Amino acid sequence: MLVRSFQLSDYISITQLLKDVLSEACYEETMGAFARQLSWDSELVLVAVIQGEIAGVIIGTIDNNNGYYYRIAVAPEHQRRGIGKAMIEALRQRFNQRKVRKILVTVDTHNEVVLPVYESAGYKAEHFSRTTHRLSIVNG
Repeated sequence: MLVRSFQLSDYISITQLLKDVLSEACYEETMGAFARQLSWDSELVLVAVIQGEIAGVIIGTIDNNNGYYYRIAVAPEHQRRGIGKAMIEALRQRFNQRKVRKILVTVDTHNEVVLPVYESAGYKAEHFSRTTHRLSIVNG
């Protein structure tokens, strides 16, 4: 498995993955935020690749010098194999390189179910941001 930065050629595969994994409401919200993040800083969108195919995606952002994990998705056939944790760690390294003050997990109704993945990667309740912060509002 390889975790790398998003490339334009990944777009169709990622949109299909998100459509397959996310609820319709979550998909619509995520696609808008995904497009905005790509226009701001595509280096905070990482993909996991297995045998040349996209197996997962994680979208992050930086706001007010805080790094946020916004959305993570792993293809059903690749879940529970450490891909999510590998993408979380790779994005954590990006945040650390950018010298963010604090790294938080954005928690909304759509990603409550993946909080155990973040917990298994070492994040605890104090790292979960349940505010109305959304990738679509500001970025800096």
